[in-house]
Amino acid sequence: MRQHLDQFTVRTARGLTDITAEVRRIVDASGVRRGLCTVTIRHTSASLVIQENADPKVLRDLEAFLTRLVPEGDPLFTHNDEGADDMPSHVKAAITRTSEQIPIDGGGLLLGTWQGIYVWDHRHHPRPRTLVVHVAGE
Repeated sequence: MRQHLDQFTVRTARGLTDITAEVRRIVDASGVRRGLCTVTIRHTSASLVIQENADPKVLRDLEAFLTRLVPEGDPLFTHNDEGADDMPSHVKAAITRTSEQIPIDGGGLLLGTWQGIYVWDHRHHPRPRTLVVHVAGE
C-alpha cells in the first residue's frame, strides 16, 4: 500500500471556500490510483463539507440556515474570549464535520458531478486555515 501525506493553508472568510482543486492536486501527486483520500481541518471553529458546486445560492442558504440554528448573542454561551462569534463557531464546527473521506479510483476523486469540497469557516474575520490530506491505496 502506498501512502501520501500533505498539508496546505487556505485563507478563508466567513462561509464556504472551495478547496477541491488543491485536494485533487495532492491526490494526483500521490500516485495512488485506487484508495481513499481523507481531508482534515486543524481548527475548532471551522469545518469541512462536501456540497453542491454549481449554484452559489446553495452555499448562501447553508450559511443562513446554520446561522439561524446557532445564533450569536445567545445567553447560553459564556465563552466569548474572541468575540460574539467565538462560541457559536465552535458549536457549528461540532455539529458539522472536521474531516471528509473521498474514494479514489483511476487516480481521481470519486465526487459527484455537482460536488465540491469546502472549508466552512464559522468566524467573521478572514484567517488562514490549515488542512491535512492523507491519501492511501495502491
